[in-house]
Amino acid sequence: MENRQMRFVLELPDPDDFRLTNHSPPRERSQKAQQEAHCQACRQKWRALLLVSVKGKLEAVSAGISTLEAEFLANIVLPDNTTAGQWMLPQIDRAYRTGQMPPLLPLGPGPNRRPDRPIPLPTA
Repeated sequence: MENRQMRFVLELPDPDDFRLTNHSPPRERSQKAQQEAHCQACRQKWRALLLVSVKGKLEAVSAGISTLEAEFLANIVLPDNTTAGQWMLPQIDRAYRTGQMPPLLPLGPGPNRRPDRPIPLPTA
């Protein structure tokens, strides 16, 4: 994973979603109570990201159950600034719909890449 960037996207709840309580019937919260409920929901999202998406995966890697590359593949940032997951999911969907495999990503420079042999790019 050397020289790779990763991105984790965490969508936080809208503060306006906490204007009303969950009681029956719903009651309007004070500004302070609304802010506290929103902050609590945001902290819960951050905890879940840390525990499930980061710590759990690192523990699996540490235990030899998986590899770092396999666990964080979807989060690797590609040269066009999208993540591998954002690129792969539509490709996988299209492959299931059409029964055709998507083209591979072109290889970049690397330890096994010979500069005297250009890589042919897939044609449409």
